[in-house]
Amino acid sequence: MHAVEQYARAHIVTDTADSADDEHRAVPVALRYDPATDPRQVRITLPGPHEWTFDRELLERGLRVPVDSGGVRIWPCGRVQAVLEFHSTQGVAVVQLDTKALMRFLRRTYTAAMPVAH
Repeated sequence: MHAVEQYARAHIVTDTADSADDEHRAVPVALRYDPATDPRQVRITLPGPHEWTFDRELLERGLRVPVDSGGVRIWPCGRVQAVLEFHSTQGVAVVQLDTKALMRFLRRTYTAAMPVAH
C-alpha cells in the first residue's frame, strides 16, 4: 500500500472573491490519500492553510448525486464538472473541479489500497 498525491486545477465559485477575475481563476489543489493513515479518508488542500479530510466514499458518490456529510457537500455539475463545498468556522469555500481528475484520483486510491502480492 502506498500514498497517492495528485494535483489538479479548480475554479473558485464563491461570491467572496475579491474581484470578478478571482471568482473564475484556476487555483491549484492537492488531492491526497494515504491508506496507512486511514484507508477510508481522502484530503483536499486548497491554496493557503485550507485542508479538508472526508470519506473517500463521499467523494465517489458526490460525482453521481448530491451528498453531504458534516461540513462537506459534493454534487455533480453537468457531465464534466463537480462542485465541492467546504464549511468551516472561517466561512465557506466552493470550488469546481473536472470530474475526470477526481475519477482518476479515485481509481489511483483503490489501486494504492490493494495489498501487494509477494
